[in-house]
Amino acid sequence: MELNVALIQTDLFWQDKVANLDLLTNHIQNIPDHADIILLPEMFSTGFTMEAAKLAETMEGPTLNWMREMAHFKNAVIAGSLIIRDGDHFFNRLIWMPPNGQVLSYDKKHLFTFAGEDKHYTAGKERMIIEWKGWKILPLVCYDLRFPVWSRNREDYDLLVYVASWPEKRAHAWKSLLVARAIENQSYTIGLNRVGRDGNDIYYSGDSRVIDYEGKLLFDEAHDPVVHLATLSMDAQQKFRQALQFLKDRDSFTIVD
Repeated sequence: MELNVALIQTDLFWQDKVANLDLLTNHIQNIPDHADIILLPEMFSTGFTMEAAKLAETMEGPTLNWMREMAHFKNAVIAGSLIIRDGDHFFNRLIWMPPNGQVLSYDKKHLFTFAGEDKHYTAGKERMIIEWKGWKILPLVCYDLRFPVWSRNREDYDLLVYVASWPEKRAHAWKSLLVARAIENQSYTIGLNRVGRDGNDIYYSGDSRVIDYEGKLLFDEAHDPVVHLATLSMDAQQKFRQALQFLKDRDSFTIVD
């Protein structure tokens, strides 16, 4: 059983939703029709900004409507994070939009305190395992990558995904930790990062990666915008896990906030 995942590694217009959605529409239109999932970067409609109150939308806002239209148009899931106002709180929320429009969401658990994200956004509390095309998928956001307990495979997922705005100056950590997460969880792992320079003069080198369950690099692209379609094999992963049953020896734990 195969899964086709499209990664859109792109520059973003700073805090310009209309320009970003136009840019991403052009990318999406050129993706082959057999894509099952299309991944967008963290805060894809604005760039990684702390202007939450100024730029937030609701779950009935125009960006969600755009995602719904794109998912229906491509008959594929569209997934990426954006700024959402929910009651009195702002979230860096990953939206999982399937073709039928029945949205699922995950709120970023680990807020990037170094940039003050915790002062502007509320942290999520729950992981979200999604079943799609026979695969169980754990989608996470950027800084979550540094926390292996949150990403740990309890034999409950087949694909681990991070969407990110991860600066080039810490690219070594990004690339190394993605490989580590793949190896320790015996899972396909995808890290989708943006490229370009944002409004705070922070440069992003992309380095988006597709890594298999052994930690082998299947795709890696730095600096340039690119759209890549990766094909993943459930059968190959299951054979590997059956031959080397490391997950059964994992430590048990309980997460306490």
